[in-house]
Amino acid sequence: MLAETCPHNNLLPHSSNFCNNMVHSVPNMSSTTVNDDDFDVRQSSFSAYDPNRLSAEGSPTMLSPWNQSSPFNKSPWYKFDDDVPKNIPQNGLIGSLVREEGHIYSLAAKNDILYTGSDSKNIRVWKDMKEFAAFKSNSGLVKAIIISGEKIFTGHQDGKVRIWKVQSKNPSNHKRAGSLPTFFDIFKASIKPSNYVEVKRNRTALWIKHCDAISCLSMDHTQGLLYSASWDRTFKVWRVDNSKCLESVKAHDDAVNSVVASVDGIVYTGSADGTVKVWKRESVGKSVNHVFVQTLLNQECAVTALAVNKTGSVVYCGSSDGVVNFWEREKQLSHGGVLTGHKLAVLCLAVAGNLVFSGSADKNIIVWKRDGSVHTCLSILTGHNGPVKCLAVEEDKESTGSERKWVVYSGSLDKSVKVWSVSEMAPNLHHMAMNNGQEDVSWDSIPSAKYSSDGPSI
Repeated sequence: MLAETCPHNNLLPHSSNFCNNMVHSVPNMSSTTVNDDDFDVRQSSFSAYDPNRLSAEGSPTMLSPWNQSSPFNKSPWYKFDDDVPKNIPQNGLIGSLVREEGHIYSLAAKNDILYTGSDSKNIRVWKDMKEFAAFKSNSGLVKAIIISGEKIFTGHQDGKVRIWKVQSKNPSNHKRAGSLPTFFDIFKASIKPSNYVEVKRNRTALWIKHCDAISCLSMDHTQGLLYSASWDRTFKVWRVDNSKCLESVKAHDDAVNSVVASVDGIVYTGSADGTVKVWKRESVGKSVNHVFVQTLLNQECAVTALAVNKTGSVVYCGSSDGVVNFWEREKQLSHGGVLTGHKLAVLCLAVAGNLVFSGSADKNIIVWKRDGSVHTCLSILTGHNGPVKCLAVEEDKESTGSERKWVVYSGSLDKSVKVWSVSEMAPNLHHMAMNNGQEDVSWDSIPSAKYSSDGPSI
């Protein structure tokens, strides 16, 4: 497994061959000299770091077409041409949240409140793009955050899920409300030998405990169930109201990098073993069981991110080869096509309305607009100096029926969070090129224009 061989395993989704994709790009993640303290790594004979080398020098990313001048005379990649009417919606940067204390690994947003988790012990709370509050955990590297009512759940490198509660009299005050599993449940379960399962050769652990880093959290709000995925190859199911672990599923042959709870009791998991699996929840009384349904994908490169739209009709999967696959549930989860715009691994995905957001190790966020099975590359959000590790999306207060707008938060290994405004009505790259008078655009020089199950089309 990667845990013994890859020095990037605590920075990025687990992958048995992720190093092959990242060996030349990881040293160039920020605009400052790389220090050993920036990376929580395990011992390995492999090293790709030169502490005396500035990150931008000679980077394959900097030398790639992504960072060269655009093929358009007046580039539409960063701002609109002066001749474009000013009433056309613009997709762009609103601001940056920077606090030099660690790389950003997790985000969660609700009602204009943003929670950020990093490889420091602090979880920070932001309101109106200003720091509003902060609270500290006992373990660093907050790898996942999810909000449910007045509770905030955080998943950590030490395999624990911690629970925090917002104080109603003082919303800036967050109190520790417990952890999953609870100390009492651990004590109670430890008495019975049957509660121990083999997790590695000659090593056993309680089935209610994760024995490796938590990579992802997902919530089924209608059922009050929390899902935690881990590098220990399992996902676990928790009942939120009593903090009980209902089930532990040995889901994959390698680390589980993502879990997503969808509608009708369907759950998707993606793993470093290169597979995406579908599970169906079956409830009998108080017991909950997740039954394996099918494997959507089986490939050599790691699955690094999953996302499902609100209605559960489309499932998206990001991989360490930079590709996004998708499946359509209305067509019995048949493969709908691929989105190929990134040059390095896709590390995070988010879906809002008709838009899909993919963040990558190439430092960019691509905004895709879905129309049926066709996905159009709407915008490319550039500005991060390191891999984009996490995304969160909220509907903009100014959003209307005629123009849906979204506030997009992106967390990066450059230690910053950027805030973007994105409109579904913004013209795509093809239209913007036409506005600039470029009729014979070389589409090979920019990311995908449109992709359907039949491949690219203009």
